[in-house]
Amino acid sequence: MGGAVAAGALAQFPTPLVARAETRSLKIGLLASISGLRSDFGAVDTWIVERVQKTVANGIDIEGTNYPVEIIVKDNQSDPNQTAVAARDLILREKCDLILTDDGDNSSGAAAELADARGVPMISTLSPWEAWVFGRHGAPDKGFPFTFHYCIGAGDVFKLYTDMWNSLKTNKKVGTIYMDSAAARGFADPAHGLPVLLQKNGYTEVNTGFFQLSNDDFTNQIASLVGGEVGILSGSCYPNHFATFWNQAAQNGFQPEAVTVAGPFLFPSALEGLGDLGDGMSTEVLWNPALPYTSSMTGQTARQLADEYEQNTGTQWTQPLGISHSLWEVGFAALKGAADPKDNKSIRDSIASLKVDTVVGPLDFAGSPVKNVAIQKLVGGQWRKTKDGKFPFELVVVHAGTSGVTPTAELVPLSQIRS
Repeated sequence: MGGAVAAGALAQFPTPLVARAETRSLKIGLLASISGLRSDFGAVDTWIVERVQKTVANGIDIEGTNYPVEIIVKDNQSDPNQTAVAARDLILREKCDLILTDDGDNSSGAAAELADARGVPMISTLSPWEAWVFGRHGAPDKGFPFTFHYCIGAGDVFKLYTDMWNSLKTNKKVGTIYMDSAAARGFADPAHGLPVLLQKNGYTEVNTGFFQLSNDDFTNQIASLVGGEVGILSGSCYPNHFATFWNQAAQNGFQPEAVTVAGPFLFPSALEGLGDLGDGMSTEVLWNPALPYTSSMTGQTARQLADEYEQNTGTQWTQPLGISHSLWEVGFAALKGAADPKDNKSIRDSIASLKVDTVVGPLDFAGSPVKNVAIQKLVGGQWRKTKDGKFPFELVVVHAGTSGVTPTAELVPLSQIRS
């Protein structure tokens, strides 16, 4: 599977399935966060890759020609430097025809630049498209030579947050905590980020600044939030950051009416780690089994995909499950739509013209207002404790967001949950 995969993870991956030893086999490289700070995002990749390998065990047929498929997985260790190393290996040594990555944050640097320079098509996800475009000093009308991306828009997230909060009775004071990352800095940008929507909706921000990824003491941030009489908490961080912060917040009497933070609530494990303190956390929802979407690769509904995962693994579905699955749907749709799937420019042109229905919803690169980007739909959700459920928490849809999906519940203030 490639030398950069962590030893433990490597043992879980089957050897690449190649139907025939032909020079026209298609090589697909996957950059995944199997270890490191973003390992929650890559936790499903082992399971997804195993299923994909079975699906393409006999190759894929494109315009009457059968192409064997080889999948090469590299662990980027959730690190931008290691991402660049792994990308060089996939591009220069393995000579992959297509690279996929569900770590849009770390792949948007040297890895994407190398793919563009060497003419290797790359498709990434799981980072707001604004961070991917503007973080690379790009522009919505210009695009990039060979790199493509799909995800939700940060602007849509900001509007979703304020729309959800507007349904609650609060003092309209929003405290924010931000890890020091490209995506979080975009989130906090005073000219284009969350502050703009806060001001537009009459909210006052209490910004506690940026903290280092290694930080485990949030005493100063909590003091600022308590002193600012904050009624709503937002920002961006990883699950381990929020678990530490929220436990320290409880010890210091910080009790806002709503907590809607980007990042940590994509995973049920993050809520389980909080125990009763996890009840009522709200979030943007990139994927939920209740959404009415179907996989173009397997024909499964979102619910069927989640059920299979839970039955096979014994663990609860997680939002990256649908997103990582859709990454392969987009990749295979791009290869099948190419006039010559062994020609880099042909694959590039296929992605640029791609419109595909996936398990995370419709993705449209061709008609997107942002070149090289398909903008994903999103809804708003709230994690609630289950009474007799198979798992401790369930994520209910409380706002339609940009999806047009009908919500199944209303956002409940934390004071009501605590009582």
